[in-house]
Amino acid sequence: MVNAMTSLRALFRSTRRATNASPLAAGPLPGDDDEVFLDAPDERLAPALVAAGRGEYEPAAKLLAGTRGAAEWEERDRYVRRLALFARSRAEWLGRWSAAAPHDPDLLLVQAQLAVDQAWDSPARAELLRPLSPLITAAARGDDRDPVPWRIALDHARGTNAGHRYFEELWEAAVRRAPHHYGCHVAALRYLGTYWHGSHGECFDFADLAAQDAPPDSLVQALPARAAFAYLTDGCGPEVPRGRLDAAADRAIALSARFPAADTWPAEIRNKLMYLLVRLERWEAARTQLHLIGPYVTSFPWGRLSEDPLGHFVRLRDHLLAGTEPLPEAVLIPSPRPSGRPRAEHGGHVPADDH
Repeated sequence: MVNAMTSLRALFRSTRRATNASPLAAGPLPGDDDEVFLDAPDERLAPALVAAGRGEYEPAAKLLAGTRGAAEWEERDRYVRRLALFARSRAEWLGRWSAAAPHDPDLLLVQAQLAVDQAWDSPARAELLRPLSPLITAAARGDDRDPVPWRIALDHARGTNAGHRYFEELWEAAVRRAPHHYGCHVAALRYLGTYWHGSHGECFDFADLAAQDAPPDSLVQALPARAAFAYLTDGCGPEVPRGRLDAAADRAIALSARFPAADTWPAEIRNKLMYLLVRLERWEAARTQLHLIGPYVTSFPWGRLSEDPLGHFVRLRDHLLAGTEPLPEAVLIPSPRPSGRPRAEHGGHVPADDH
């Protein structure tokens, strides 16, 4: 079997194949007046954010130290992004953490993520990102097992327009640490999308091979659906066969079925999958994901479609519950970008998991 490390290198030279998976049974749907929440934190992150709001860093430090000690790399990546996003508007707790433990590897990781996030907003992105390499390197030295600094390095490389040979070196270092780390795979997929703008077939090739190589319960199983989302919202490049889009959706459906309903952990994957199913006019399957999403709406993908991601989701939900198919184009196609301002993949304000 071709592993994920080899597949990225090969994609600079050749193309591959697609795959398929099994569907999910339908379930009951929420009512149209049910309360929904945007980017709700899980029960581990929520107390750390509350404490950070009071200027206290200790719960965040304990949370990240716990993920590092237990090698919970997916959770660690998610928490680092959310904490860095919070620090963009409320940074007192981060300053106190820096004063108390300036060499804490978990602090360095949040600082590196925050610095990349802030530079990403600027039209001078590449110039602002380049001086951040030492900060990312310092974060990577904190724990040699940790793939999260390498995911940040992959994002940094894309933002600085790094060549593919350098990117391959970073990629190999990342997957040596965690061969199926979802965040690193998403970073690689985004790089491929930038490097080969409009060549969605290559992105699908990478995503399909990575999913084939990953365990059935790995989040990487949702990578082809992310490639499908990029294709459906990009509006350029040659047509991708319908069968390949359906196969990507089926693989993500099978992954979604492994998690409980109304769970924050797979919420983003389910939100993205519901959009994909709607675009494919697989209405009943989309309503099933709507049930599984429950109250947990995520900025991605709805922030890619509207400046009001929560309102956009609710409008789409109402159409699905009313059975008014086909749906209006306004709830399916990305809205025009504001003049002079690039739209982030995860919304207009570049949240922590945007790049």
